[in-house]
Amino acid sequence: MARLFTPLLCAFCLLLVACSSGPVRRISEPTASIQQLSVAADGSWSVDLRVQNYSSIAMRFDAVRLELTTGGETAGTLQATPQLSIAQESADVVTLPLTPTATARILLADTLAGGRSLSYTLEGELNAVPTDRGRARDYRIERSGVLSPVPGLPGVLR
Repeated sequence: MARLFTPLLCAFCLLLVACSSGPVRRISEPTASIQQLSVAADGSWSVDLRVQNYSSIAMRFDAVRLELTTGGETAGTLQATPQLSIAQESADVVTLPLTPTATARILLADTLAGGRSLSYTLEGELNAVPTDRGRARDYRIERSGVLSPVPGLPGVLR
């Protein structure tokens, strides 16, 4: 009986493995945060937005629309169509220009002059689609963070 049972068990295990559907395709909510904010001589800002793909498959990020608030003041809208492909469980950075509101510009200048940190909030949406197949979807982003001046790099916060 044991001689018959062992080959039967092996055959069952092989059949089970052969019927598996392959790697799991998990799509998770992405996140976005500010990696760096640089102030140009004309007062405009350059925002390096870090987009994190937590999915088990590569995703293409087709649209970004995020309201930026700094120090409790509305700074402006980060908006772009980057067509940025990010590998599974990885991140990439897209640089977005921003013409900040006058209030945000003054607040940031004061923060940099005082060498202090600045809180920020991002609220809006990222539009993404799996690179292999699937439908595009808007993902809601609500993220808060803090930026600090970078020593030796005037006008740069990370």
